[in-house]
Amino acid sequence: MSQLLFWVLFNVFVAAMLALDLGVFHRSTERPTLRQSLIWSGLWIALAAAFAGILYRTQGRTAALEFSTGYVIELSLSADNLFIFLLIFRYFRLPDEQQYRVLFWGIIGAIIMRAVFIFAGVGLIRRFHWIIYLFGVLLVYSGLRLLFQSGARVDPTKNPVLRLFRRVFPVADDYAEDKFFVRREKLYATPLLLVLLIIETTDVIFAVDSIPAVLSITLNTFIVYTSNIFAILGLRSLFFVLSSLMDIFEYLHYGISGVLVFVGFKMLLSHYYAIRTDVSLAVIGSILLVTIVASALHREKPVLQK
Repeated sequence: MSQLLFWVLFNVFVAAMLALDLGVFHRSTERPTLRQSLIWSGLWIALAAAFAGILYRTQGRTAALEFSTGYVIELSLSADNLFIFLLIFRYFRLPDEQQYRVLFWGIIGAIIMRAVFIFAGVGLIRRFHWIIYLFGVLLVYSGLRLLFQSGARVDPTKNPVLRLFRRVFPVADDYAEDKFFVRREKLYATPLLLVLLIIETTDVIFAVDSIPAVLSITLNTFIVYTSNIFAILGLRSLFFVLSSLMDIFEYLHYGISGVLVFVGFKMLLSHYYAIRTDVSLAVIGSILLVTIVASALHREKPVLQK
């Protein structure tokens, strides 16, 4: 099967899944239950595993391992990003029934932006190999910053895109169901559009970390793209899982910090020592597993009374 056909079939699959997701399975505006979100998250993970199996049969063990590692990296980084999304929703008091809609359109924008970032990143590294060291330093810095930061803070009023938009376009004070614009005495943007703008611009910042992290595993554009897209497609369901189980993942940001630092050093050492993909997958999986187990044990630990 030619590489071009792989690209075409994969993007047809993505378009079909997005259409089914919003147009058939989630036509209702009600917030999905935890059970529904867990089922959908499991479905997306199963589809990613099936895709890894297809790659193994068609392109070999290396491609399947690279995809699996990239997918795990993207999914873990996305978990931390979703906590920021939750804070944004709370800041704007976004109604529960509109959160799924914002996430859906946010994902459409994220797919487009990630595709641009991926092609640009791969092209730059292949043309200017020294950029891989710049990406490595960036990832190590991001990991250490996440390790030592004291909680997530969100202040959308400082977002330059939002401030510029408010200057050039009038914004209504209240939500108008699922509308991004409403016409009164003139055309107004609704707060729903502001939330979407914040989500999209925030995702650009997230991509600066996530794309180089996957590029530390492979420069195969198709593998980087598909692992990113599979992780993004499952974000909506994962968001509602994490928002319901936030206390269980108390230490997850330490694990994500460790993943960023590891892949950063992997990039910095790539010229001197190449860490095998299966070893990278084992290390990343172990880091995340330890932090999730530690979070669960800490949550179940009884509080001692003095």
